[in-house]
Amino acid sequence: MAFESLASRLQSTFDKLRSKGKVSEEDVAKAMREVRLALLEADVNFKVVKDFVNRVKDRAIGQDVLKSLTPGQQVIKVVNEELTELMGGGQSKIATANRPPTVVMMVGLQGAGKTTTIGKLANYLRGKLNRKPLLVACDVYRPAAIKQLEVLGNQLNMPVFSMGDQVNPVEIARAAVEHAKAEHLDYVLIDTAGRLHIDETLMGELAQIKEVVKPDEIMLVVDAMTGQDAVNVAESFNSQLALSGVVLTKLDGDTKGGAALSVKAVTGTPIKFVGMGEKMDALEPFHPDRMASRILGMGDVLTLIEKAQMDVDETKAKELERKMRNAEFTFEDFLEQMAQVRKMGPLDELMNMMPGMNKMKGMKDLKVDEGALGRVEAIVRSMTTEEKRRPEIMNASRRKRIAAGSGTSVQEVNRLIKQFDDMRKMMKQFTKMTDKAKKKGGGFKFPFMQ
Repeated sequence: MAFESLASRLQSTFDKLRSKGKVSEEDVAKAMREVRLALLEADVNFKVVKDFVNRVKDRAIGQDVLKSLTPGQQVIKVVNEELTELMGGGQSKIATANRPPTVVMMVGLQGAGKTTTIGKLANYLRGKLNRKPLLVACDVYRPAAIKQLEVLGNQLNMPVFSMGDQVNPVEIARAAVEHAKAEHLDYVLIDTAGRLHIDETLMGELAQIKEVVKPDEIMLVVDAMTGQDAVNVAESFNSQLALSGVVLTKLDGDTKGGAALSVKAVTGTPIKFVGMGEKMDALEPFHPDRMASRILGMGDVLTLIEKAQMDVDETKAKELERKMRNAEFTFEDFLEQMAQVRKMGPLDELMNMMPGMNKMKGMKDLKVDEGALGRVEAIVRSMTTEEKRRPEIMNASRRKRIAAGSGTSVQEVNRLIKQFDDMRKMMKQFTKMTDKAKKKGGGFKFPFMQ
């Protein structure tokens, strides 16, 4: 996961500061040396690191931070603010033309994930912003590039504009914009050609397309896994095309995060989106403040709430609340709830968004075993409808059958049933406690209840 090593190093450094009642200039200097090393190891640009550390040190020592009641906390606050500023300050949204269509030119080197990102962006525009996009196949050189875009269009049920691979890309782009106007479409997403390296031919063609269609956005797609190479590519494209935004792909991979922390400072171009997985809905707007909070172990509640609002069925959630209150929660409900939570993304990623979760005992290095979750799901699916609704009827022979049907052991089946039974008992007791609190005017609620 991106920033994992950096986050661990920074959090460890600041835990030492937090534990001190008083913080001296020497303590700050020592912490900043550790921060500097951590950032360099995360592949952050050397000049960016130097400037960042100097700014934090000046603010920490020069604003009476060390004389405050909680100096350790104040230093962390400064680091949080400076990290946020380093990555762009605030969210930079995708452009919207005064008169549609908004023309977005997607550029980048071959292999960065440009064509897939166009599909994800189209899906985002339709799903989140209720816009009608047009996908445009202007990469006439790479084998199967046009076909790949058409397949994505079919998957998403979105229009794809293509004139084949024998027409000049500049003419294709021009015709696509006219087509979008005629069809009253909102966005034109142009998939341009890429190369394995930057060359004059590539840049000349991109400059011609830019001249003809006058795009509202020129977004560079770069692979976050390439670290400083991604920043160098961004700098080169920006100098020749004047980029308006960057999309970092594969930020969910085993990446150090240096590109995300360097690209805005080096190029002046904001990161607008990040790719967080393979699926078509795995493209997220980039929020510098939220990313800074996650790096420093403060969680990311806003993104967690947005994911829940997007992926959790409100009607089903209310019905689940009712069943929990009345101790009617069944294995069918358990399966449904599991599916809804997993739609939100990998569980360890969701847990990292919860403030303080990494500080809890045993949680810092927790890795959710998705395989174990799969086995749990297989066990429940191997139950009959009656068994899911009435776990108490599951005798030894039924448990043996469920284990065989799910490819698990009887011990695993027994463990799950016991845990489920304990959970139902706990819910019943918890409900009684909340009801008593309400009668006394305490008004306590489950954390997930409105």
